[in-house]
Amino acid sequence: NTIDVATRVRWRETTTSRADRAVILLARSSGIILRYGLVVLVLWFGVFKFTPSEAQAIQPLVAHSPFLSWLYALTNVRGASRIIGVIEIAIALLIAARPFSARASAVGSIGAVLMFLTTLSFLATTPGSWAVVDGLVVPAGAGGFLIKDLLLLGAALGSAAEALSAQTHER
Repeated sequence: NTIDVATRVRWRETTTSRADRAVILLARSSGIILRYGLVVLVLWFGVFKFTPSEAQAIQPLVAHSPFLSWLYALTNVRGASRIIGVIEIAIALLIAARPFSARASAVGSIGAVLMFLTTLSFLATTPGSWAVVDGLVVPAGAGGFLIKDLLLLGAALGSAAEALSAQTHER
């Protein structure tokens, strides 16, 4: 034991501060990737709502939804899809505004939380979203596509928490 106590203490402090720096870097990096990955996906989904293919693809989901089926009383399948697309694009842009406005990003993130809760509700309201395969209940049809929204809901919650925390600290 040729290393003296002072050297051991310095080594632990250096190691701890390096470990702390690594944790901070990982947390910041994951937050940025989650936020802007969420922005890209929500923006992409929103833009895609302006295509005839997507309007037709979401029609059964929207038609069976107690939250969105009323859109078809206002407009046709393409019009409803465009309304949803405009909302999704607005949500994405608000989340992306984080470097300029924590408040706007928080509003967009909370909008995304509500959006993903709505889309996850399709798992319960859309016929054929679940199937039994080898004795296991699994997402099927649209359900296989919708289940990814659980992960996106987590990203939206994380983005909302960070933006709300930053907004509190800005005051």
